[in-house]
Amino acid sequence: MNTTENQQVLMDAALPLLAQKGFHKTKVSDIVKEAGVAQGTFYWHFKNKEAIVLHILKEGERYLLNVIYSGYRKQVGTLSDMTASSQDLMITLFTYAKSNKDYMQLLLKTGQDSDEKIRSQIASTLQAIEQAFASNIARAQELHMLPTTYSNQTLAAMLASLVFGTIERWLFHEGDAVTTLTAEEVAQQIVSFEFFGLRGFPSSHSH
Repeated sequence: MNTTENQQVLMDAALPLLAQKGFHKTKVSDIVKEAGVAQGTFYWHFKNKEAIVLHILKEGERYLLNVIYSGYRKQVGTLSDMTASSQDLMITLFTYAKSNKDYMQLLLKTGQDSDEKIRSQIASTLQAIEQAFASNIARAQELHMLPTTYSNQTLAAMLASLVFGTIERWLFHEGDAVTTLTAEEVAQQIVSFEFFGLRGFPSSHSH
């Protein structure tokens, strides 16, 4: 999915409005005013307001999937290798979330108050991300780097819930202790929980 320069200008203008005001309260006239273009330019590139939201969601999904699939293991490695790789992945993920707070707000919060196609795309994006985690976990199980006590799908569902629940609190819950952490610190905590859960370490190993 290629994005032209004018499309990007419109998307950059639309995203903060959609994140803050929501789908129904954001008008095409608001977007073109913010973008500094004529209304005809909008309709040249996007059929309607719904179309630009779907495009924004899919662009973000593509980036997030690339980050997660970068953690797919090509060969067996040590526990230390796997921990370092997971931490790098999580740092990239949380850094992206922090730098793209409006996108995360649209994905995790305000986008839910939209029409059916947008809610369906959000659900599809979150499912695709969970499936990417499942693919990584299945590969690690195949290489005997993770136990197969639980299915990769079950573990991925738990990991995705942990990651996105943490992102939501980290970015949007002012006053919460987690909001004071850096992307690196949040990633480190996630990886600690991840390996406690995925490998089934006894609690004495978590210290």
